[in-house]
Amino acid sequence: MNLIKTGNSWKFATEADLEDFVWANLKELFGLIPLKRQYYVNGQICDILALGEKKQLVVLELKNGEDRYIVQQLTRYYEALLENKPFQEEVDYGQPIGLTAITARYHRDNFIDKKYNCLSIQFLRFEIGTDDERFYLHLIDINNQKILELEIFYQENNISIEDLPQQPKALNKILSFCNPQQQENLIHIRHKILMFDRRMQEFSMPGSIKYGKPTSCFCAEICSDSKGQPVLFLWLPLNYSDGKKIGRMKIWTDWENYTLIEGHVPKGIRTKAISKTEKQRQKEVEMKILWSHSGGIRYKIGSKEVSETEYINEDKRRHQEYQNAIKSRKTLNELVDIALETWLKRL
Repeated sequence: MNLIKTGNSWKFATEADLEDFVWANLKELFGLIPLKRQYYVNGQICDILALGEKKQLVVLELKNGEDRYIVQQLTRYYEALLENKPFQEEVDYGQPIGLTAITARYHRDNFIDKKYNCLSIQFLRFEIGTDDERFYLHLIDINNQKILELEIFYQENNISIEDLPQQPKALNKILSFCNPQQQENLIHIRHKILMFDRRMQEFSMPGSIKYGKPTSCFCAEICSDSKGQPVLFLWLPLNYSDGKKIGRMKIWTDWENYTLIEGHVPKGIRTKAISKTEKQRQKEVEMKILWSHSGGIRYKIGSKEVSETEYINEDKRRHQEYQNAIKSRKTLNELVDIALETWLKRL
């Protein structure tokens, strides 16, 4: 596994490394049988699905760092899996679905969400220990403080920031139009990509910087739009359920909490096909308030006329649905991790 040192402690180089380790050691760690990883269901992406000894379905959500929405994610996975009931030949849905969160740190909101959630969710915290010769994964159950230990066979990433090449002029020009938050994130992404593997290279061209290998095996691209705003592309699986086809995906982010995959863009920076689909979807759910001289204000959802209360409730429901969809997405760091792991598998 790839490990990196941060201060006096160690951590997995990427979230993909953490997932690889847990996936490869499900039996040793939990007595579980691997079923599927990065499984897409109802707009949700489950990190790991596994089976217990009695065919109980278990969902594991992994975070290499702190994430305040981990309980909400597991709750949505639970709903999506119960609604679709995949792998019915292997899974006994007469038993409750197991939900497990594994992360290096828990946000205080996680404990509040867990306290008032009706589902049973297991909280496990991991840390990496060493005796100077060997490395171990320590899993601590938050409820009973029970500790499980498993050795990690590691490969240390010896690349440091000092080893990185000077920032190209094209990147400096893009950064000059960015606000401080955008600058910090883009520089962090650049460092993370270049420090991932010594084979990773940086290619600079007017208005664009690509990362990968010269044989068109790219991982990421940073460029700018006509207004000078930064645009990020990552080479990601087109279908999370199989991960076989890779595409240049345009990433939208507010550079703080929310990130969305806008769509597959083979070249250029526009997502024409995706935009058309999105507009069509928005048109179908658009809520219009029409003015009538004889009847005053009438509320309509699509072509159906509704009461003011129904309209307001539908508006609230769709707003919450939108917020939930946003929160279920991968974070920017997680998407970069997936792009790096995808790139490594393609070499």
